[in-house]
Amino acid sequence: MNSHAPPTVESAPLKAEQDLIREALEGRSSSYGELVERFQLRLYNSMVQMIGSHDEAEDVVQESFVQAYLKLDTFQGNSQFFTWLYRIAFNIALSRGRRKRQPLSLEQGREVSGADPEDRCEAPDQPLLRAEQIAMVHAALDLLSEEHRAILVLREMQDSSYEDIAEILDINIGTVRSRLSRARGQLKQHLEALDSPQP
Repeated sequence: MNSHAPPTVESAPLKAEQDLIREALEGRSSSYGELVERFQLRLYNSMVQMIGSHDEAEDVVQESFVQAYLKLDTFQGNSQFFTWLYRIAFNIALSRGRRKRQPLSLEQGREVSGADPEDRCEAPDQPLLRAEQIAMVHAALDLLSEEHRAILVLREMQDSSYEDIAEILDINIGTVRSRLSRARGQLKQHLEALDSPQP
C-alpha cells in the first residue's frame, strides 16, 4: 500500500428530485433552492437559445422558478422535474415573445452563442468559421415561427426526446415528428438564403 497516495474525497450523492420536491412541499426552502441550483443554468441556456436575449432569458428563468414553486403541489412525477419546469418556462417565454420579440442580427447571434470570431486557439481560420456558422444558425432560427424555433431548440440543441418534446409542447409524438421535419426544412432554406452572397 502506498502511504504517499493522496486521500480520496467522496462527494455526497445528489438527492433524488422526488426527495427534494417532497421536502420543498413540506416547507424546506433549502430543498427547493437545491432544485433551482441544479437546473437554473440548463434552463437559462435553453431560454437564451429560444429567446435570443440574455436579459429576457434571465427574467423568464426567474419567473419560471417562482411559478414552479407556486405550482409545485401540482407536479405529479409523471415526467422529470426539468421537463415540467421547461414547459412552464416555455409558456412564459411564448407569452412574452408574442409581445416583444426582437430579431437577431448575425452580430447578436454571436453574442447569444458566446462565439468569438477573434478567438484563434485552433487552426487560424477554424474558430472564425465556426463562429460565423453559429451566428448564422442563430440568425436563421430567429426567422422561424415560435413553434418551429422551440421544437428545434428542444431536439437539436437540448437533445430532448420526442416524448419530452410532446409533453412540453402539449402535442402528440406524430405532430412532434411532422413539425420537426417542417422546422428543419425552413431552417435549411433560411440558412441557404443567409449564406448566399448579397447582390
